[in-house]
Amino acid sequence: MGSFHIEGGQKLSGTVVPQGAKNEALQVISAVLLTEEKVIIENIPEILDAQRLIEILKNLGVSVQKVADNTYSFQASQINQNYIYSDDFDHDCGSLRGSVLIIGPILARLGQARVPNVGGDKIGRRRLDTHFNGFIQLGATIRQDVNLDALFLEGKKMMGTSILLDEASITGTANLIMASCITEGKTTIYNAACEPYIQQLCKMLNSMGAKITGIGSNLLEIVGQKKLVGTRHRILPDFIEIGSWIGLAAMTRSQLTIADVSWENLGIVPNVFRKLGLTINQIGDDIHIPAHHQGYTIHNYLDDSILTISDAPWPGFTPDLLSIVLVVATQANGSLLVHQKMFESRLFFVDKLIDMGAKIILCDPHRATVIGHNFKTQLKGTTMSSPDIRAGISLLIAALSAKGKSIIHNIEQIDRGYQEIDKRLEAVGAKIKRVN
Repeated sequence: MGSFHIEGGQKLSGTVVPQGAKNEALQVISAVLLTEEKVIIENIPEILDAQRLIEILKNLGVSVQKVADNTYSFQASQINQNYIYSDDFDHDCGSLRGSVLIIGPILARLGQARVPNVGGDKIGRRRLDTHFNGFIQLGATIRQDVNLDALFLEGKKMMGTSILLDEASITGTANLIMASCITEGKTTIYNAACEPYIQQLCKMLNSMGAKITGIGSNLLEIVGQKKLVGTRHRILPDFIEIGSWIGLAAMTRSQLTIADVSWENLGIVPNVFRKLGLTINQIGDDIHIPAHHQGYTIHNYLDDSILTISDAPWPGFTPDLLSIVLVVATQANGSLLVHQKMFESRLFFVDKLIDMGAKIILCDPHRATVIGHNFKTQLKGTTMSSPDIRAGISLLIAALSAKGKSIIHNIEQIDRGYQEIDKRLEAVGAKIKRVN
């Protein structure tokens, strides 16, 4: 287990290129299981979660080759079913929540699947009922093993149907899309998630021979095909990482350019940061953040009431960036209410920011009020531990802006979602050292 040692308070400058989107990568890598032909995926981020999923696919019998930096070829001509029923499979899935995305492809292709307890961030309840209810409507049956530590799905007679999701789950939508692509008949999925990740998955599957319409909406129609073919697909830039770089520039009052961000897929992310008073300029397909030497002022509502930023399904604001917004607000001129609706444990990391001198009131597990310092008081360095990916990067941003030295332990959590973050930070002037 490693640590980051950070000397805070450094001004940064330069250009950064965002990595491929983590959440899209986990979906499209899982989709290679739907065909026996070769699939090439470009711009896969070299992060722990993606590498863990690739290792699971290798153990499933998928032929995997690294073609170039961030580019891999996959060919699932055969699937090793013995691995699915092994202790190794349980162990591997137990370290990666994203492994849940292989259920749909395996169930549709083999007619059966096994689901062990999956891992992931400890940010509150993350139920899988949406996935399983959808599989049941497609005709699958589910039973639990005697030890209550795995579920078995049988789906040899699945047929297309009409599905109304009880929540717009991103992974649930992805799983049902993949299962429906090679299930006989027509499937409609209403209240589907429509994030760019889902749109990208649908476009990739269509290039493989699937017939999916309604892409970008919450009503998808999928006509099942007997087989899918190979393709080549490129993953979008990670807009969560882009938001992280925006937050870092603001907190360190630094000038940064974020290159090739795919503006059309950023949604309301730039405007939410503008509500915090940040200047965000579009130059071609780049984002330019000037140094905020005079600070930044939160925009209140028209009646002068306190601004509230909350998460919502796309095209609403992603919950993955609320922790970044919260950290940025600690040095703003003004106050902000952050409302994390989806996960009841995601705001608990604020105690570490309070130790650093931030003025935050944790109202309840879902809401926190931030009173900004307006840079009149600098956060102070401390020793802390990263509880999950998004809280980890937020604490790293706080440490880079703080006065003095900070140490962040359990940085594996950050490595799960951010590719070589220490080297990329050093390249723009940060003083950060990885200690193993």
